[in-house]
Amino acid sequence: MTISTTADLVAAARDSRSCVFAFNVVTLEHAEAIAAGATDAGRPCILQLSHNSINFHQDPAPIMAATVAVARAADVPLAIHLDHITDADLALRAADLGASSVMFDAGALPYADNVTATADVTRRAHEAGLFVEAELGYVGGKPDAPASAHAAGVRTDPTEAKAYVATTGVDALAVAVGSSHAMTDKSASLDHELISALRDATGTPLVLHGSSGVPDEQLRAAVAAGMVKINVGTALNIAFTAAVRETLVGSEKVDPRPYLGAGRAAMAAEVERLLRLI
Repeated sequence: MTISTTADLVAAARDSRSCVFAFNVVTLEHAEAIAAGATDAGRPCILQLSHNSINFHQDPAPIMAATVAVARAADVPLAIHLDHITDADLALRAADLGASSVMFDAGALPYADNVTATADVTRRAHEAGLFVEAELGYVGGKPDAPASAHAAGVRTDPTEAKAYVATTGVDALAVAVGSSHAMTDKSASLDHELISALRDATGTPLVLHGSSGVPDEQLRAAVAAGMVKINVGTALNIAFTAAVRETLVGSEKVDPRPYLGAGRAAMAAEVERLLRLI
């Protein structure tokens, strides 16, 4: 199947008042699991590589080529996205690497600097045919973010968000509404009234980062309130690691395929579950 684009999947989700899930790729097994889970669910989704994952692989080209190959072979529409890219040069390489979209993350900068940097990258990325996501506010759990997703000044302000979108020209906006990256328990509490206010103020597809810590019923409510793209990372790693640990208990084998296979199957099951959730 021809690889889809993030722009098309986001537009379709928005038009149907639903959402599109975006799952983090760390290894080839992640990409294979995401494609398998999406195929079993019969639903499209986005495969995304973060700046951290790219740094882990040192050179983005091999893991991106593998991810593109997995997406191209799938029987459901899949898109490729670069996530939380903090380097403008890397962000602008997204199309050459096989991605149709990029999230340029200048969220740690003061507002004025964030606007300037994001507007420049967005203009040049649009010239390359890329769909651009950015972030306003601090989603907890990142090293440079406040310790709590509920700290004063953390959440995205609708008036500021409206001005930010208008000035930068971004196509989607990641907002801080109570979730946090890298959560291993589902205890996040989202501000659904704020989500609706941000949707109405910006007129732009909203993105939820840190959704692994959000209970299922709150995810459904977030989509009803206006979230369009839902990012998932830690939930897959929890499933993967648990399956690997279980497979290795009492084993003295050194072949990695049994435990990698178990981890891949566990991630695929979690992808399918989430895609059937909404």
